[in-house]
Amino acid sequence: MTGFSIRILFVILSFAGIAQGNAAERERVSFNEGWRFFKYESADKADSLIYDVRPEIREFDDSINADAKPTEAETVSRHQEVLKPWILPTGNSFIANPSQKATRPPGNPGSEFAFVQSEFDDSNWQNVNLPHDWAISGPFFTSEDPEVGGGMGRLPSPGVAWYRKGFNLAASDAGKQIFLDIDGAMSYSMVWLNGHLVGGWPYGYTSYRLDLTPYVKRDGLNQLAIRLDNPPNSSRWYPGGGIYRNVWLVKTQSVHVAHWGTEVSTSEVTEKRARVNLKVQIDNGSEAEQKAKIISKIYELGDDGKPKQKSVGTFRPSSVQINAGQQANVVSELTLSNPKLWGPKPTQTPHRYVIVTQIEVNGQQTDRVETIFGVRSLQFDADNGVLVNGEKIRLQGVNQHHDLGALGAAFNVRAAERQLQLLQDMGVNAIRLAHNPPAPELLDLTDKMGLLVLNESFDSWFKKKTPLDFHLIFEDWHEQDLRALVRRDRNHPSVIMWYIGNEVGEQYSGDEGAAVASALREIVREEDPLRPVTASMNWAKADFPFTAEMDVISLNYQGEGIRQLPEFEGTDRIRTPPSYPDFHKTHPDKMILSSETASAFSSRGIYLFPVTQEESSPVRDGRGGDSKTHQVSAYELYAVDFGSSADKVFRYMDMYPYVAGQFVWNGWDYLGEPTPYYSSRSSYSGMIDLAGFPKDRFYLYQSQWRPELPMVHMLPHWTWPEREGLITPVHVFTSGDEVELFLNGESLERKPMKKFEYRIRFDDVKYQPGELKAIAYKKGKLWAEDVVVTAGKPQGLSLKADRIEIGNDGNDLAFITVDVTDAERRLVPGATNHVSLSISEGGEIVATDNGDSTDFTPFPSHKRNAFSGKLLVIVKPVKGYTGDMTITANSPGLKTGKAVISVISN
Repeated sequence: MTGFSIRILFVILSFAGIAQGNAAERERVSFNEGWRFFKYESADKADSLIYDVRPEIREFDDSINADAKPTEAETVSRHQEVLKPWILPTGNSFIANPSQKATRPPGNPGSEFAFVQSEFDDSNWQNVNLPHDWAISGPFFTSEDPEVGGGMGRLPSPGVAWYRKGFNLAASDAGKQIFLDIDGAMSYSMVWLNGHLVGGWPYGYTSYRLDLTPYVKRDGLNQLAIRLDNPPNSSRWYPGGGIYRNVWLVKTQSVHVAHWGTEVSTSEVTEKRARVNLKVQIDNGSEAEQKAKIISKIYELGDDGKPKQKSVGTFRPSSVQINAGQQANVVSELTLSNPKLWGPKPTQTPHRYVIVTQIEVNGQQTDRVETIFGVRSLQFDADNGVLVNGEKIRLQGVNQHHDLGALGAAFNVRAAERQLQLLQDMGVNAIRLAHNPPAPELLDLTDKMGLLVLNESFDSWFKKKTPLDFHLIFEDWHEQDLRALVRRDRNHPSVIMWYIGNEVGEQYSGDEGAAVASALREIVREEDPLRPVTASMNWAKADFPFTAEMDVISLNYQGEGIRQLPEFEGTDRIRTPPSYPDFHKTHPDKMILSSETASAFSSRGIYLFPVTQEESSPVRDGRGGDSKTHQVSAYELYAVDFGSSADKVFRYMDMYPYVAGQFVWNGWDYLGEPTPYYSSRSSYSGMIDLAGFPKDRFYLYQSQWRPELPMVHMLPHWTWPEREGLITPVHVFTSGDEVELFLNGESLERKPMKKFEYRIRFDDVKYQPGELKAIAYKKGKLWAEDVVVTAGKPQGLSLKADRIEIGNDGNDLAFITVDVTDAERRLVPGATNHVSLSISEGGEIVATDNGDSTDFTPFPSHKRNAFSGKLLVIVKPVKGYTGDMTITANSPGLKTGKAVISVISN
């Protein structure tokens, strides 16, 4: 593909993976339970089975500005044997040039090491189930000179550890090929089976497969041993540690569909018809040539996630001869009549289909796979932005890191679903995955829920941001990682764009950096020629060669301008004027979007005075920040130095309607990167705090992103005994166009929402206890109202679960909000009471949190202080239990609170 027109109509379908079929042909078995885990006390006490040598860390400050210029990599000489040559061949199937594939050296490193031996006694190791994050339980590093700083969340994610699991094969597995699929392991994973080094993968975010067949025992115990090595200073956020995503044992016949071996695309999509193109890659793992027959049918996918009974289309059967040990591709197509289109909510419906593909050899079925997909058209237009099925969709997006708050990096479907549900409630229709491949189940959720996705690969290329980040392996692994990402995710209808990098240092290196970008873009296009490819740019300007390599112009903070206040004049930091017009003029044929905007700060329920009169202000003491308490004012007017308030970003979005939309930094608070206070544990930039409680900014975005929703929201709270008679500004967010404010029944003023303003400010209100009411109007008619009443002293605890009924498969979770309330059961907004939590038999408290970025209580603790009147408890039932679970909250001097959750069979 030599050119790329942004005005082309792009059509993608989705592949959600291979589902389990008839066990006689293919089995995909969860391999998450029954592991043994051991972590060395420190890296210097670990074994010598290293992937490669690393640079020595001389000095590194992890609190440097997030937009600091990346630096050159260091050259390292090798003085000991490393396992890299034996690991590199794992990625061979993702290398296009045969001459560049790695050759496995002779020998079997590590075979004599005790941990890989079947006879090794691991009975004193910890019992764990996967997904598992070894660091999330803490303890936090709280010293002035911590082993792990605020950038990586002050949790013990670095280190070397081992996982072991034994398994037996059934008699029915005779002759089958056996594979191990690892969805994510952080990081530098290396796998032994029965003492043989099978392979591994360095990048902790990549999903990969290992062929266990040559090393597996058909009779007797098979012993797996997996070594992980998570370096210090390897990330700018909390990476987690351990095998933190799902692991699967896959059993197939010799002739089977290859790993991620179905590729679906469409053309000529209308409401009346769509041409569906299917490519199936088939592996012949036998020692003889085989003739395979391929039969594929399309079905609608039911609400239960299963194919409906009646097929809606059948591909013409085809046959292919496959040499021993080789692959073959079969391409077919059909016209689907009256297709139900996949589209983003709320204006469209995320309909999905499934292709059922069967492989037959000599009249016997040898494989069956299900490929879930959706039919939809995409258009990227320089003037109109993104069109899905012909409808212009303004991107109302957020950035999301991969951690799940108090659960850490260990992926859980319900926890991820809860995050997405709250974001959709705010009005989000798009997610950017910052800055790495996601868990595959996350894309299953975005497909099902109707969210658009920007799928991202790397945070760094050759140049480094932290001493031991991805730059160490970029040269050896970028092709394999990038192709693995695209092959795994290319058929998800929610994925609309590929991101090959985020604020990479190659932006600064002229033609040299542009050449790297070009090479990466071509790798992606070879795997998927349909979606655009881009990288987020916080430095590259409109006329840079780096920018010219992008299919879509993706800007971080540049649209609104970076550090334009007079106080930044003369500094060496990035300073950029508002840039949308320049990029639009220079690249009139390319769509522009903002992949990161705002990076505004706040601590939920914390209001600091005085309140700035500016539309957007950097955080300083006396200007929204408090360096003693390490909290940021929730008046939602304060941002990181290179960022802007939400109000300022909205104004620029409205000034330049050709911009396709924005992705706010960020949706939820996340572990690590606690700008501006790196002595804390987690970020301040989310619209939702780490526990999942909306901040005031949530309602500011909701007022703009859900204009049809009657809503009005006031801030601050109205319990200020120390401020009686003092000016306490009241700000109102609403989807209406006018607001009247009442204090104790007296109207203070009625104000309209002015053009390019996104809040109504009542800055002269003097605090009096009682009732504060805001009534919003739209086109002169009553629209919505909000009431805040001064709370009394804490009297009790009130519990509310997100769901009153959950499943008993051992993975389902319930999230319970605990409020400190007064005698009238009103939230006491400043309450910090110490709360103890317990659960009845059959249940387990998994974690607690309160959303306070400064709270270093370990997440598994059953005791925690409330923060701004609230805390969260996460619970799950014991696997297989049915009945009720009762969660109880106690605090000295307060009335006990309880919640009951019913547990049912999945």
